[in-house]
Amino acid sequence: MKSDELNKKGISLRFVYLWLIVITIIVFGLSMFSIYMLPRTFFNMKDANSEHLELDKAAHELMDASDFLTENVQRFTLNGNVTYMNNYFKEAFENNHREKAISKMSSDPKCNAAKSQLVKAMKASQKLMNQEYYAMRLVVEAKNITDYPQQIMNVQLDSNDLKLSADEKMRKATSLVLNEDYYNQKEVIRKNMHESLDEIEKISMNYESTSLQALNNQLVIVCVMSIIQTVVILFIVILTSRLGIKPVLEAVEKIKTDDPIPEIGANEFRYLAHTYNKMYAIYKTSLDRLNFKASHDELTGAYNRSGYELLLSSVDMSSTHLILFDLDNFKSINDNFGHETGDLVLKKLVTTLKNNFRSDDYICRIGGDEFVVFMVHSGEAQKQLIAAKLEHINNELADVKDGLPSISVSVGIVHGTDSQDGTGSIFEKADEAMYRSKRNGKHTYTFYAG
Repeated sequence: MKSDELNKKGISLRFVYLWLIVITIIVFGLSMFSIYMLPRTFFNMKDANSEHLELDKAAHELMDASDFLTENVQRFTLNGNVTYMNNYFKEAFENNHREKAISKMSSDPKCNAAKSQLVKAMKASQKLMNQEYYAMRLVVEAKNITDYPQQIMNVQLDSNDLKLSADEKMRKATSLVLNEDYYNQKEVIRKNMHESLDEIEKISMNYESTSLQALNNQLVIVCVMSIIQTVVILFIVILTSRLGIKPVLEAVEKIKTDDPIPEIGANEFRYLAHTYNKMYAIYKTSLDRLNFKASHDELTGAYNRSGYELLLSSVDMSSTHLILFDLDNFKSINDNFGHETGDLVLKKLVTTLKNNFRSDDYICRIGGDEFVVFMVHSGEAQKQLIAAKLEHINNELADVKDGLPSISVSVGIVHGTDSQDGTGSIFEKADEAMYRSKRNGKHTYTFYAG
């Protein structure tokens, strides 16, 4: 009966109007709520990313602190300069980067796995410190140093070590912090630190995925509410202007400045913008790869000749050692074992150089079997440290456990201050020193002496 009456009288416009008002208010309220939630979701994701960046930074600080301790104890055992010993203990007991890193991990329950790996690294580092204390105690005894920390004072030398001469104590101290066992312990510490960084990355990726999904859901809700509201209030022209024309104009300006297009506006434009941005990202990635290939050797990953020339003109040579490496009898390896083995030997050399020099130093392949290392921020007084590194490099290259033939390098070293006419002749001086090493029987190194 009511249906027949309704069909007869028709739907009341007032009724429709009132319902449109109610629907508009509801849609508008939902839209405002969704828009309100968007920045909250974004800022929550931003805060979480910042927190994970802090954790990542803390883990890297622990790794840098460990390397700093190693570098200073090695320098101290080589020349007995108390400055390096003081640097060591200042880092270990005043700066406390390692303890601070673990403290940051403790504040976040999600980081228990990452913290566990850092704790393992810390324990291994503390164990290694006992060996470093012993080495420093030998140096203190050999150099008759009277002012040294309590930790060194507490170390008791073995009766046989007490009988050693001063030179013998220095040699033993150097051996304790430069031998294979020491580096194996360092590798264990590095492994634990890298595993901690992997755990942090997993946490960050999981949270980022969840946050992006939440953000995407909020965007979908906003779009749906906008469409419904637009249909209800019949502002199609305004909607077209806001979601079509304006994004296009902004996209044109972004294209002019070679930037990605903002993914805003209508779904169709967002799809076009997203597609363009993907192509833009691929283009940028390809360009970066081309730039990398232009300055790096494809086989070994070291800088190539072009990269070397650029570094030579930009590095501060007044505080840099240029170290020239030449593989001994490399031609015979290619002749006897084949070029594939020769390529593996070249890769092994670059890997060995990276393991023995700092990440700040630059490794270049300038010829078939010639390599250059720019050891930056290094004074002329570091010859003993360089000599120790070169001896360790030759020992590693001689190791045939990896199935590659034994190999050695002849090395020439020159400091930037030895070249009075700038960088023009610095390579020639390093080359001259390297050929002296060749004439002295190879498998050795020579410092340029003028």
